[in-house]
Amino acid sequence: MKKTGRNTCRLKQRHFAQGGLRNKNFGKRLVKSPKLYFVDSGLACHLLGIDSEGMLNRSPFLGPLFEGFVASEVIKQQIASGRSRALYYFRDQQGLEVDFIVPLRERKLLFLEAKASKTVFPEMGEPLDRLARASARYEVTKAIVHRGRGAPSSLRTLRPGIQALSLEEMLDVLRDRADR
Repeated sequence: MKKTGRNTCRLKQRHFAQGGLRNKNFGKRLVKSPKLYFVDSGLACHLLGIDSEGMLNRSPFLGPLFEGFVASEVIKQQIASGRSRALYYFRDQQGLEVDFIVPLRERKLLFLEAKASKTVFPEMGEPLDRLARASARYEVTKAIVHRGRGAPSSLRTLRPGIQALSLEEMLDVLRDRADR
């Protein structure tokens, strides 16, 4: 049975990214169960029978597929910059959930929410603010990554301390914050 478990973990590491916060002192309310992201979005779409952008936009799986795509991009950027692969999520018993916690440097974290919509609203940043208040020991950058397109001028403050970012802008922030 143990061998089967190890083989399953190896398979998951090839096709999935696993995230779960490992004792970062975020309180006793933390739900400690791993979350899997299917990082090959093309394969995931094929398995779901999604073969066009229109089908993807109408799919009930758009949100999880986008979240997995964001996870894979974060991991690829970490590997390309020579950093260790580290991606976490947060969920507590009261329902507070943040999609991604990305360690940048010592005592610096990036909190990310992935939204498959092309438009984001200030209230979408509430979970980021709530977790940041509980993370006072860390310097936290907060952002919502969305499917909207645009030039760097589309970078905007969604609410105080929270940026709305396209995927391209998110990767720039990851590179920039990791270097500081």
